[in-house]
Amino acid sequence: MLGPINLGLLGLGTVGSGVVRLLEQNKAIITQKLGQPLNIKRILVRDLNRPRQVAVDPALLTTDPDTILGDPDIPIIVEVMGGTGTAREYILQALSRGKSVVTANKDLLALYGKELFDAADAHGADLLFEASVGGGIPIIRPLKECLAGNRIRQVMGIINGTTNYILTKMSREGRDFNDVLKEAQSLGYAEADPTSDIEGDDAARKMAILASIAFGTRITYPEVYREGIGRLSSHDINYARDMGYAVKLLGIAREDEDGIEVRVHPALVPLNHPLASVSDVFNAIFVEGDAVGETMFYGRGAGSLPTASAVVGDIIEGARNLQHHDRGRISCTCFYDKPLKPIGAIITKYYLRLVVVDRPGVLATIAGIFGEREVSLASVIQERMLGDLAELVLITHRVREKNVREALEVLGSLPVVKEIASVIRVEGGEAR
Repeated sequence: MLGPINLGLLGLGTVGSGVVRLLEQNKAIITQKLGQPLNIKRILVRDLNRPRQVAVDPALLTTDPDTILGDPDIPIIVEVMGGTGTAREYILQALSRGKSVVTANKDLLALYGKELFDAADAHGADLLFEASVGGGIPIIRPLKECLAGNRIRQVMGIINGTTNYILTKMSREGRDFNDVLKEAQSLGYAEADPTSDIEGDDAARKMAILASIAFGTRITYPEVYREGIGRLSSHDINYARDMGYAVKLLGIAREDEDGIEVRVHPALVPLNHPLASVSDVFNAIFVEGDAVGETMFYGRGAGSLPTASAVVGDIIEGARNLQHHDRGRISCTCFYDKPLKPIGAIITKYYLRLVVVDRPGVLATIAGIFGEREVSLASVIQERMLGDLAELVLITHRVREKNVREALEVLGSLPVVKEIASVIRVEGGEAR
């Protein structure tokens, strides 16, 4: 058997600890599959004396990145430290020295993907990033390789476990957002500062990566339209369920003759759609291609070992490429410069909840304003009475968002409309 392939690990937090644990517990089977053992030669940490989630030989630890990046006997660098500053610097250094890089860093790829891939191409190195989206769910390699013969029409998914847990609890137990958020934080499903998750930023970074691969055009994180779940009410979730829908935070990327749309926001999904049954902290990514049709990738979207599963899979891929002297086989696939549609140009259905004065003629006035802007209403339900006010729940037919926004702007100025309480897009087909 050939000698070991040495790895340099940058970071020993949650994911890094999972990588160490997985490489050790499955050492025999990985060696058998690869034909060579994998050996962690050095691990970069910030503090040598900090308590660790996994037992490691202290001699492996270093606070000096040059002992890893400058070591000619370490051909594969595994970046699991996170962030977009130091991590970017280290990855670029590694690639410039011809080392292959495995990373789980969605933030970095969603902002600086082109720069990193250009560096990998220039130096004939691999840049592998399966763990950047969906934790342990295989999705990057399927899009790049298994589905390469398809023209991808749509990628739509639940790609943030924190928000999916919150929405699942709100739906099942009728609890308010803030109450469930506190529970999620106590269980470790949400960070002390959950802003990135609940405002849709985490999902937007992942959608930038997925859309870039799916449609062959560079999409960066700032270009992704996003809305969070903080304004969702249990009333909306209950109304949606009564009408045959679940409420999910969706990442959506589509291509048509007018360009690409990439967005993250809450959406009503028909209960018969596969994504509607994805609950708790699980993730699922629904892909539609012209040849394969509809397919879905489902599993744990985060966590130490699920994410480590994807990282170790990339390490093995990088090691095999080293064995066969064939690195950089599948580099950046952003061949085109396709136009990105503004949010006002998308076409979908809308759920609207309005609080209005309860008097004759109000509904006719509202319907007239929508009609003037070519917004057709599929259904109108008068729900709760709030003293001398009434709550109206409306579902539109498919319409351009710009038209809906213009109608709502006019409605918001009417004395009889006291509140536009909710505007939620409807995706995934018709409820049954």
